[in-house]
Amino acid sequence: MSLLPETGRRVDEIAVRAQAEGRTPSLALAIVRDRAVLHQVFAGEQPRPDAKTQYRLGSITKTITATLVMQLRDEGAFALDDLLYRHLPGTPIGGVTLRQLLGHISGLTREPDGAWWERTVGGDVDTLLAELGYDKVVGPPFRRYRYSNLAYGLLGAVLEKVTGETWQTLAGKRVLDPLGMKRTTYAPVEPFARGYVVHSLDRSLHEEPRLDAGAMAPAGQLWSTVTDMAKWAAFWTDPAPTVLARETVDEMCAPVVISDLESWTGGHGLGPQLYRAGERVFVGHGGSMPGYVAHFAVHRRSRLGVIVFANSYGLAGTSIKKVALSALSTVVDGEPVLTAPWQPPVPPTGEAAAVVGRWWWMGREFEITCDGDSLVMTGPNHWTRFTREGPDRWRGVEGENEGELLQILRHDDVSVAALDIATFVFKRDPKHLA
Repeated sequence: MSLLPETGRRVDEIAVRAQAEGRTPSLALAIVRDRAVLHQVFAGEQPRPDAKTQYRLGSITKTITATLVMQLRDEGAFALDDLLYRHLPGTPIGGVTLRQLLGHISGLTREPDGAWWERTVGGDVDTLLAELGYDKVVGPPFRRYRYSNLAYGLLGAVLEKVTGETWQTLAGKRVLDPLGMKRTTYAPVEPFARGYVVHSLDRSLHEEPRLDAGAMAPAGQLWSTVTDMAKWAAFWTDPAPTVLARETVDEMCAPVVISDLESWTGGHGLGPQLYRAGERVFVGHGGSMPGYVAHFAVHRRSRLGVIVFANSYGLAGTSIKKVALSALSTVVDGEPVLTAPWQPPVPPTGEAAAVVGRWWWMGREFEITCDGDSLVMTGPNHWTRFTREGPDRWRGVEGENEGELLQILRHDDVSVAALDIATFVFKRDPKHLA
């Protein structure tokens, strides 16, 4: 499977122009769907990249750290609303929650104490914690979005304290190995692109050191390739149950905060960043480390995604995020929607057989159909999926009435008389209004 020729040509143009006008030594871009690379573009000569060339992910690493946090939450190791001091006792900033750290609403400063961590050899977790002071809290939690690398260093510290294993070990055995991401590594492994600062005056290249971030590794350490990142992008559209349940990934992709209060074009979930482009919302994350910028984004409904790497500290006149979202929008606009073949429905049985069909409320018609083990209700501006909770009780799990109870009301405990959904009563009679 590949992109339509015209879509592919437009993606090529976006990538090649970004490399040339952005003045980056090399750029790699891939379009993915369902773990498969549909299209890839490689531009530049330092190095001449291919699908096996590693680039540094920078803050895309945070999405893996967030996945580890949610795994352990699901396993009962802690709750997202636990205060930090419960797991890191003695810290002067322990009054923030894990949820606030994940969503960048903790009120913490952007960076830890000391020299710029991206340009120095990182210390260990104990050193990071020992250097923390009350001055790291610069605003009350939930007051506003405040991006914080420190927050993710602290989440990594929590993971290590709770499990007794290093963040590097946890990332490998809990995320990278199960997804088959063999070329996603803690340190660079040849072939990898050297990273540069491109001077704005004489266009000269200055190679950046590739330092171990230490305790701040959970915020930006990892290296990867477009092939491996295709698997990571696919995870956000079709989660692997061995890593996280779909419901948990859905929870991570729900907005915790809007980062752009003027136009509502950006937000943050429990790990991933959210981007509104027109009427669509993309999920992903950007990243930068000295000498590198990277970005991935997915459109979950169409299962399409984009990965972009460049080995320069920024792009002249644009950003890696703009390149990624432009390419992804082009593909979502240009590619046909995949339509599943129609299959004759399996006849409903039991309670489901008694409630499928048309129902009325306030002069409006609704229809209930059976979809596997679920009931699906559709109507004017309405869609809800229900699953059976017990005799005559179905719970909304998706849609307008998510969380609400559908209760089957019967005549003399035999035939179905009505449906009570969150106290709203639906009947078979088209004249029913109440």
